[in-house]
Amino acid sequence: MPTKRAEQRVDEWLSEQLSGLMDLEERSLGESQDIKIIFLKSLSNADTVNRFIVLPSYEMDLLAYKKYISEFPGCEASEDKKLVLEFVLKGYVYIQIEGSGYLFDAMKINYSGISSSVTEAIVQGPNDALTENIECNINLIRRRYQSKELKIEALTIGNVSKNMVAVMYDDSRVDREVLNEMMKRLSQISVDLLQSAGELEKFLSEHKYRLFPTTIVTERPDRVIFNLAEGKVAVLMNTVGYAIIAPSVFNDFFTAMDDKIQLPLVGWFMKMIRYIGLFITVTLPAFYVAFTSYNPEILKVQITLLIAGSRAAVPYPSFVEVVLMLLMMEFLIEASLRLPKAIGPTATTVGGLILGQAATEAGLVSNIMIIIVSAVAISNFVIPLNMMAFTVRVLKYFLIFFAATFGLIGIVVSTVGIVMYLSGMRSFGKPYLKIFAIDGKRGKGDKQNG
Repeated sequence: MPTKRAEQRVDEWLSEQLSGLMDLEERSLGESQDIKIIFLKSLSNADTVNRFIVLPSYEMDLLAYKKYISEFPGCEASEDKKLVLEFVLKGYVYIQIEGSGYLFDAMKINYSGISSSVTEAIVQGPNDALTENIECNINLIRRRYQSKELKIEALTIGNVSKNMVAVMYDDSRVDREVLNEMMKRLSQISVDLLQSAGELEKFLSEHKYRLFPTTIVTERPDRVIFNLAEGKVAVLMNTVGYAIIAPSVFNDFFTAMDDKIQLPLVGWFMKMIRYIGLFITVTLPAFYVAFTSYNPEILKVQITLLIAGSRAAVPYPSFVEVVLMLLMMEFLIEASLRLPKAIGPTATTVGGLILGQAATEAGLVSNIMIIIVSAVAISNFVIPLNMMAFTVRVLKYFLIFFAATFGLIGIVVSTVGIVMYLSGMRSFGKPYLKIFAIDGKRGKGDKQNG
């Protein structure tokens, strides 16, 4: 039995492995029926199979057909059973001709067309976004980055999903240490399923539990191209319309592509607005708690009396009031993300107005608290990248806790602690609080030294 099993033909072994699949197609072709094809109808393009495999088999003799198949672009000979099974499950067609086996690329690719960017809006500049097809994404990038130095290396990740991952970099600008570290981390990933760029980003991170993102996940080809020109590394994954960019520092998450298009002074002003928004959304609730409960003497008498009069009917401490209203705002934001687009904005807007007005009239929260919550929500939305925006949403609760415990001293200590934490962070070896992750001159120098 072992000898017979070892001598089993590839097509017979493949038929056994795929038996029971409703989309399995096995056919014998040619006048003498010496040609056999095996493929999965759900993964292979029927037009490609009929036009380039089936029809030529009846128009050529066996020798000419074998030569035609062996020389066809995208077709390669293979007798490795495991490799044949892997490629057939991707959409390839296995062709058996007189004992010789060939893998023919006839993959059926279903993906949405190129659409406008949704998560990263832009006022001026290109609006196209990455798609679920990795070849289409490479095309979008190469059309704008027409350099022979743009290199692409491919890997396969996922024991079950078999996702193709492409690592893109400019060979003349890239930092070799970052590139080597990226390839090392990608090669060490061992997982069954990998379905999103966010999952891949977690595997690429040095620390499992962290609050701040160390790589950018973007859907914009122009952002990918800009970072490639800076010497960074971009990772694309098939079936995912997002790219991962590394290394990425704190400043990168507050840079919108509009900043590169606007006049320099305008771009700097817009970035300053984002940092002011960051300061407001993180510290304003904590300052409210500290001033109302611990240090009202710091404010002017008129403002202190105004806050005290506004909170006269509120039955619980300012800490509870702030947390209650911020959680309600979190609920509204989450509902706006999960509800259908047709009713989401209307439901959350009406819900927010009713909740705010009713809570104020009932004396559950103060009028000033409604203003603060609105300012915090608006300030959070000025951050251009969602990964950092989500981090900031969580960060403000740490400052509120310290403000409720120690007052203004708690805000100062927690702020210093956050800055120290950020100072110790690294993104693929680059300091997280560095203004620019990669210097173009250093990238070239690394290549020369290498």
